Amino acid sequence: MTPPADATADPLADRRFMAAAIALSERGRGLSTPNPNVGCLIVCEGRVVGRGWTQKGGRPHAEAQALEQAMDRARGATAYVTLEPCFHLSPRGPRCADLIVRAGIRRVVIALRDPDPRTDGQGAAWLRDHGVAAEMGLLEAEARAAMAGFVLRQTLGRPAVTLKLGLSLDGRIALPDGSSRWITGPDARAHAHLERARHDAILAGGGTLRADAPRLDVRLPGLESHSPRRILLSGEAAPQGWERIERPEDIAALERVDHLLVEGGAGAAAAFLRAGLVDRLLLYRAPILIGEGLAALGDIGLADLADAHGRWTLTDERRLGVDRLEVYVAARNA
Repeated sequence: MTPPADATADPLADRRFMAAAIALSERGRGLSTPNPNVGCLIVCEGRVVGRGWTQKGGRPHAEAQALEQAMDRARGATAYVTLEPCFHLSPRGPRCADLIVRAGIRRVVIALRDPDPRTDGQGAAWLRDHGVAAEMGLLEAEARAAMAGFVLRQTLGRPAVTLKLGLSLDGRIALPDGSSRWITGPDARAHAHLERARHDAILAGGGTLRADAPRLDVRLPGLESHSPRRILLSGEAAPQGWERIERPEDIAALERVDHLLVEGGAGAAAAFLRAGLVDRLLLYRAPILIGEGLAALGDIGLADLADAHGRWTLTDERRLGVDRLEVYVAARNA
């Protein structure tokens, strides 16, 4: 029996469904490492019949979850996948390219080619060789941003780094005596905790640890178990429950960390900026003036003011109660 043609194969519908798949992929961010946080939709005759995202620890994959939900309705349907379906063999589960062929999917729309050399084009080729139409590149930039940690681990050998700063209008993070609780209000702090839950690990400097003894956990109802691993940037020994690195470049050796949040201290923030290792900035600005106090950053190695321009691209801004959030990405990633 010939599978029914999928009525959703038009550019506007394709973009809409892929955008939804990318939104789904965000649910696995900070949980799916070492696997990428992929999203998948199965669509038949304009209706979503299956959806999935990579689960905690990396299994099941998004495609497997979506296909299981779709069951027989997957035959003749279109799959929207944010990353090329995996092709390499694994003892943890079947190849997604195989699953798609067996399910009778007629067409696969892929956002991003897999940078992992074990797949890297082979998944799409396998689909085409088995009669499945495979298209690549739709909303590629958006998918790459959603899976930034996995992509950077594959291409640069390190996690994606987000630097979070909570500061006053005049760029201070604390009073002269170091008091910083609280510069921002409850809405901004809740958003910061949500960001913690979306990262594999969170880092603070030695000065922040000594001054504040921060918990760096997630204190949102229902998300407490999503608290990230705690990393200390210091030449001194790390306390119990913490891991230590001596230099920002050492993040490359952190296992099962694809998304790192740098949150504690002007010194740590400056060190990562100076090393060129910050991919994303979260600036929470409170509508207050502090005057004399602790600056948000130390020396970042800037010798010429002209070199400060063009390095960051604003991607989002919003009100969080009385505070304002600005999100920037490094121009190299924009």
